[in-house]
Amino acid sequence: MDFLPFALPEIGDDEIAEVVDTLRSGWVTTGPKAKRFEAAFGAFLGEFLGAFPGDSSLHCIAVNSATAGLHLALEALGIGPGDEVVTTTHTFTATAEVVRYLGADVKLVDIDPVTLNIDPAAIAAAITPRTKAIMPVHYAGLAADMPAILAIARQHGLKVVEDAAHALPTTSAGRLVGTLDSDATVFSFYANKTITTGEGGMLVTRDGALAERARVMRLHGMNRDAFDRFTAKVPSWHYEVVAPGFKYNLTDIAAALGIHQLKRLRGFQQQREALAALYDEGLAGLPLITAPRAPAGQTHAWHLYVVRLADDAGITRDRFIERLYEAGIGCSVHYIPLHLHPYWRDRYGLSAAQFPHSQRAYERMVSLPLYTRMTDGDVERVVAAVRSALQ
Repeated sequence: MDFLPFALPEIGDDEIAEVVDTLRSGWVTTGPKAKRFEAAFGAFLGEFLGAFPGDSSLHCIAVNSATAGLHLALEALGIGPGDEVVTTTHTFTATAEVVRYLGADVKLVDIDPVTLNIDPAAIAAAITPRTKAIMPVHYAGLAADMPAILAIARQHGLKVVEDAAHALPTTSAGRLVGTLDSDATVFSFYANKTITTGEGGMLVTRDGALAERARVMRLHGMNRDAFDRFTAKVPSWHYEVVAPGFKYNLTDIAAALGIHQLKRLRGFQQQREALAALYDEGLAGLPLITAPRAPAGQTHAWHLYVVRLADDAGITRDRFIERLYEAGIGCSVHYIPLHLHPYWRDRYGLSAAQFPHSQRAYERMVSLPLYTRMTDGDVERVVAAVRSALQ
């Protein structure tokens, strides 16, 4: 029996041809393709934003990972020692670790037990005089309650940086994530995300000063990047290091993938949504809590399809996963909450009792395969394996 992996990227001939063109061009690091990708990404968001009044200028900064984008955003906002940033315990460690890069502290809070997204009430309760920012995570591709979160931020004078690694293209209250009123939004193009550049990310902001700082810090704190210097028609070798920056630039090889992946994004989302609907139908009636859906009229990116075992499932989560693997089905768990990891647990004296909803969800959750190369037959195979595992 062939093994059905948890995730596979969908790379087409156009992506391959663009990468080959990049390799033949002689410019393989950050250059014209990265600029094209940034412009295309801004156009994608801007087309949607055009339906709303106000400033539609969006700055898009391509980076080598969403982790890099989150770090740059917080650094540009001036987060540093003595500050606190509130985020969810139910996320990958990258969301929180970037706060520690800057010498600030993380304040982890619990999730909503239905949506698995950060709980706005828990955010409000966690705010102290040291709190400077909130970092919501749009878990699995379902938008967090951004109207409530932004209202809390306005009330307390806090910055908001959205971890949108799962959320392309997700909508919140009728607006596309990336066009909301937060200070910055960061997307991921990792191999299993809704579009991929292999490794990569995009920092999006309306704040021109934040964007300028992020561009400088993205490449060693230099005030001119290599593409500008090396392609000028007159001698232009001179540059200045104005800050101790990082090495966070996205290569043209990676951007070449992104240019064409972005063109396919709407189709990818529709395919993921169709597969999720097949899961909903096939898993109905089983002792499972199926993946939460977006409110009517909103878009779920469907990066993940996460089920939770019901109390009467008659099997542990770990044994359930073992049975799926025995049936040739790849799956995963998103996530082992941060409060269970030694670093976060020990640094902040955390316990499972402080995060009952995240802990309960973690003990019962499994992420089933969901990617655009899957067929209806693949979903039927997974559903059959789930039914067998629960018998």
